[in-house]
Amino acid sequence: MTVWFALLSLAAVTYLFKSAGPLLLGGRELPPVVDRLAELLPAPLLAALVVVATFTDAGAWRLDARAVGLAVAAIALWRRAPFVLVVVLAAAATAAARAVGA
Repeated sequence: MTVWFALLSLAAVTYLFKSAGPLLLGGRELPPVVDRLAELLPAPLLAALVVVATFTDAGAWRLDARAVGLAVAAIALWRRAPFVLVVVLAAAATAAARAVGA
């Protein structure tokens, strides 16, 4: 399976899932519990993706320069830095950590 096939397949399945709700509900409102859950779900999913992308490599846990970049980004966000600055600081910290061999 190629990467492009997997990417296009996931995009198609995502589109089907997103269109299934309006098609199945037919203009009806979601129950309040489901609506609240749908609002709360993206934040932990994004956090899980960041953790997996940062701390794993080929299925194994690994601590490397990406963790340094994530830590710098977290500190910059905590200090309420603008998003562009957060990205630049995280990239610079990751590059610096890789340059020193971390």
